[in-house]
Amino acid sequence: MAAFTMRFFFLVVILLFGVLLGMQQANDGMKHMKGYEDPDLKNAFALQGGEGEEREASVLGHEVSTTDLEEKQKELEEVEAFNIFSRTGKALADGITNSAQSLYDWAAKRIEGE
Repeated sequence: MAAFTMRFFFLVVILLFGVLLGMQQANDGMKHMKGYEDPDLKNAFALQGGEGEEREASVLGHEVSTTDLEEKQKELEEVEAFNIFSRTGKALADGITNSAQSLYDWAAKRIEGE
């Protein structure tokens, strides 16, 4: 099972890399076809910054930074804290689990008693 999981993960990574590479090639082809540099055409994936400097990345024209990721994580934590449906679903699942466990324990005691 572990070998299958590793092969699957490796295949997904290769395919994702292939998609990004294909998008970059399509972008280069569009620039070549236009004949001039259009600032509206963004690279599929770009890294800026040298060694020892803070690196900046952009994916599909959107800037990605560690501060953005930290802000999104805090926002997600706040949203999850106020999500009533999540809490209700968790309480319902816990109740069903406890009920099933009690029913199982009751049935096991009845079977042992006979």
